[in-house]
Amino acid sequence: MEYLKIDEAAKKWELGVRRVQILCAEGKIEGAVRFGRSWMIPKDAKKPVDGRTKAGRMLANEDMPLPRKTPFLYMTDLYHTPGTADAVGESLAYNHEAQVLFEAEVAYSRGEIDKVYESANYLLGKHSGFYAVQSAGMLLAQCAVWKGDINMWRRAKVHIAEAPAKNDNDREAMQLAISAVDIMLYNVESFPEWFKKGRFEPIHKDAYPAAKVYYAKYLYALGYAVAMGLVKVEGTQGLYIMSVISFSVEPLISWARANNSIMSEIYLRLTCAAIYHNCGKDEDAIYHIDKAIELALPDKFYGVLAEYCRALDTLMEKRLSLVDENASAEVKKLYKVYNEGWSKLSGAVRGKTILTTLSAKEREVAKLAAFGMSNQEIADHLSLSLSIVKQAVRIVSEKSGLPRSDFAAIL
Repeated sequence: MEYLKIDEAAKKWELGVRRVQILCAEGKIEGAVRFGRSWMIPKDAKKPVDGRTKAGRMLANEDMPLPRKTPFLYMTDLYHTPGTADAVGESLAYNHEAQVLFEAEVAYSRGEIDKVYESANYLLGKHSGFYAVQSAGMLLAQCAVWKGDINMWRRAKVHIAEAPAKNDNDREAMQLAISAVDIMLYNVESFPEWFKKGRFEPIHKDAYPAAKVYYAKYLYALGYAVAMGLVKVEGTQGLYIMSVISFSVEPLISWARANNSIMSEIYLRLTCAAIYHNCGKDEDAIYHIDKAIELALPDKFYGVLAEYCRALDTLMEKRLSLVDENASAEVKKLYKVYNEGWSKLSGAVRGKTILTTLSAKEREVAKLAAFGMSNQEIADHLSLSLSIVKQAVRIVSEKSGLPRSDFAAIL
């Protein structure tokens, strides 16, 4: 594809250079790409309608598409510097729908679930465009996780399925959004085949940063399910498949870092940390946890950190307490809410009872037992005495009323 520089496009469209720069930053020029401090504009890009004119305002009121073709605005180049989330939200004032959506996604990252719920319902009630409806449905599903509300969860999926798709690409994006909702509960069955192979061509490139995040989550959930014996993959069992997944996720982190995709990098690092932690490689897990914390704290993204406490057992709390005691306390409070909601919803969806009365250590022992490890292997893995592990297994059995062979059902 051939590109124009800012001054070339300005001359072609008879606009000022500064005006073209603003239009690029606001996402009003289709296909414009940022390279460092400069913008490159496709040679065949159309001159955007001037929203300051009467005709432009009329058109904007009829159809104001999101500045990026993706339901994940906070995972695009709109937000590329830690500590600027609120400023980015303010900069989207020219597009009210985009502003509401972006600020709702930021609110979710902070664990402000009531605000997320209000914004999701506002967008759905407004009969917004395709990507906004998709995102609103996903935000509603995320609220359902925190609240443990299965009816809200089902309603969210209906909203996503009813988004006004216009073509096959929209319908593929719709299927991916529903799968992204399912992966919140570690369900890997609904992802389309093209996505399972790591092919993202059926969706718009603006959604690639988010697709990489959900691909990493898919790989992690698949490895987890295989280790638990819930899913069969020919030629592998136990933790083997999870032990090699990090080789796929690490390059995605490097990509996110190179492209200043902050939210993608946070999610990818925490997912990779969970992979390493389950494989007993806590040194590598800690490296990514610390990097993610460094990126998350400037904008107080405590909700994201709380979301991963379950997968990281006590590691998140330990690392966060070394950096910021107040943040650690907030994350701990949010995790309690998240864990109770997730357990209630996951249990309702799976028709099982997920235990929330296990201590962090008991849950970690139960998880490793469900992975098929012996008591001695668990003791070695966690650097505990054999007697402590045996006691933990006994307590989990007493609390659940199940033998260790069925521990996967309560986690």
